[in-house]
Amino acid sequence: QVQLVESGGGLVQAGGSLRLSCTASGVTISTYTMGWFRQAPGKEREFVASISWSGDRTYYADSVKGRFTISRDNAKNTVYLQMNSLRPEDTAVYHCAADATAFRLGSLATTTYDYWGQGTQVTVSS
Repeated sequence: QVQLVESGGGLVQAGGSLRLSCTASGVTISTYTMGWFRQAPGKEREFVASISWSGDRTYYADSVKGRFTISRDNAKNTVYLQMNSLRPEDTAVYHCAADATAFRLGSLATTTYDYWGQGTQVTVSS
């Protein structure tokens, strides 16, 4: 059974930082594109960042570019999202996702991803 488990969320003041982790079990993600998405109350799930299977291609939403960094450690079967200079509008549940089609470079579309984690809450206070 494939599971993606996120951790690292919490409450932080504006301008602060958090590092999210997503660890996979039941599958080896070394050939998978991985993504982070977020969903705020009353809003649709939106793309945040993705990273290719090899780690050499990354994509970011314009709203987080320059503040967030996605990375991965295939030996640990884990993907990270370093979030700096957090803003109140970054408040959301953050989900990681895996695209099980091997060796793709990245995608912004939720429909591309096959596996999803339950999410971790990030709250940024002003």
